[in-house]
Amino acid sequence: MRVFFLWMSHSKFLHGIIMRLFFTRRAARRFVAGETIDDAIAVIRALNAGGILATVDHLGENVETKADARRATEDYRAILDRIGKEGVKSHASIKLTQLGLDIGADFCRENVACILRKAKEIGTFIRIDMESSDYTGRTLDVHRRLRREYENVGVAIQSYLYRSKDDVAALCQEGANVRLCKGAYQEPPDKAFPHKADVDASYVALARMLLSDEARAQGAYIAIATHDPKMIEAAKSYIAEHRVPRDRFEFQMLYGIRRDLLQQLVQQGFTARVYVPYGSEWYPYLMRRLGERPANVWFVLRSLFRK
Repeated sequence: MRVFFLWMSHSKFLHGIIMRLFFTRRAARRFVAGETIDDAIAVIRALNAGGILATVDHLGENVETKADARRATEDYRAILDRIGKEGVKSHASIKLTQLGLDIGADFCRENVACILRKAKEIGTFIRIDMESSDYTGRTLDVHRRLRREYENVGVAIQSYLYRSKDDVAALCQEGANVRLCKGAYQEPPDKAFPHKADVDASYVALARMLLSDEARAQGAYIAIATHDPKMIEAAKSYIAEHRVPRDRFEFQMLYGIRRDLLQQLVQQGFTARVYVPYGSEWYPYLMRRLGERPANVWFVLRSLFRK
């Protein structure tokens, strides 16, 4: 099922068909805040009212022209401007292919720098999302070069990649701010662990590296991004055993998924943040969410029979 939905996420033919279907547009609202900035701000405000922070993502990826990349850059500046004016508590997450990485690394980096300057102006933070393994090295290179000038930037790492152990070791030494997730792209077995048990073991090991005394001494910070109760409990056990200060990590989840676990974390006094995507380019994002958990598929099917 996972392979099927990930294949669908890349199909331009199905993209056009499915985005026109009423029930899929309705189902997408479970996982996507909406299509406009106003929709995103409303969701962020509601999360903040419940003691939950946000990181907003303007959906889009793999643009093919400089004009589209510049338009995406301006869209991010606009949402950051609204975050500042509304006074809501939110970071922003970006995908480098949406900002021109396929066109050129220097061009992409200039666009990200423009977004970082706006984020700094309003006092917030930008997370560089990780995409497929084809982009991992280039993404880390852009992140490293930007950190020489900007402190308000971090990056995501995927535990299912073999290379992530070495990448996290380097990021710990650099004192980076890292979102650790499992990974949601279809990867070949020569690049990623094919079995869930190995992905989980990698996740726990990488989380411990980022929470270690050595990493924290360098200034490292970890966003523990998972909906898996076992991963959450493993992190909490290490945090308690090693007395990790609560200002050196946070838990993150995706909008619309495992709200019960999210509320438990908030009630236990942990910092919790929700990844809030919005925009008209929701199709690839929705397909990846459906591929992650069968429960998400059943939610879409139930939408067929609701009034």
